[in-house]
Amino acid sequence: MQPSRDISRLLEIMAALRNKDGGCAWDLEQDYKSISNYTIEEAYEVADAIERGDFEDLRDELGDLLLQPVFHAQMAAEENRFDFGDVVQSITEKLIRRHPHVFGEQAARDAGGAKARWDDVKEDERAKKAAKREDEPSVIDDVPMVLPALARAEKLTKRAARVGFDWPDVPAVMAKVTEELDELLAAETDKQRHEEMGDLLFAIANLARHMGIEPEAALRDANAKFTRRFHYVEGRAKANNIAMKDAGLERLDGYWNEIRAADKQR
Repeated sequence: MQPSRDISRLLEIMAALRNKDGGCAWDLEQDYKSISNYTIEEAYEVADAIERGDFEDLRDELGDLLLQPVFHAQMAAEENRFDFGDVVQSITEKLIRRHPHVFGEQAARDAGGAKARWDDVKEDERAKKAAKREDEPSVIDDVPMVLPALARAEKLTKRAARVGFDWPDVPAVMAKVTEELDELLAAETDKQRHEEMGDLLFAIANLARHMGIEPEAALRDANAKFTRRFHYVEGRAKANNIAMKDAGLERLDGYWNEIRAADKQR
């Protein structure tokens, strides 16, 4: 078996790995649920490579991510449910259907108009799916449960806003954030604090949406900034031959303020 640029070779390799006669024991043990965790992990690694601007790594991570639908499709083919060709057929049909301004006669003058048509088609798709289940469609039905909680909160509020269930402006959402913070401070039990913390984070995700900020991306950037600054603090302590645990908060905070000041001068 030789590597190739052809997707058919990847399908052949996956089939060989799942072959009960001579395949890989680990691959044969997997199922949809066990592989789904890797699917999510690989998507995050793609995002990480993009964030770092490492295009060689991005190429490799995209390959790892591509393996995931191939793996799922192989398991489905073994059960006579669908195969990889069906997956490709499904996504090509969806892209053509959701872009009537490109592949049909409808016109969209700008990106906003194109996005509006996309949303209209998706709304129709949700209604058709709900009809098959014989229940009333909801605008939040297909917001994935497996999304990071902050990202899911942003999407839930965005969907609700489409049907008019939304705060009118940023000051109104800011007031809601303040209200939730006050309720958290007033909470008396662990259960209450847990609930109020969730409400506060949800309100902050909604505020981020109103301000045109992706909360997941903003928090990811904050994590990266904290990591970089903390590494600086560690380096300063090491340069002064002081163990972090013995340095004391005042000294460590001084190091932290050094890197903060340097950041502001950039």
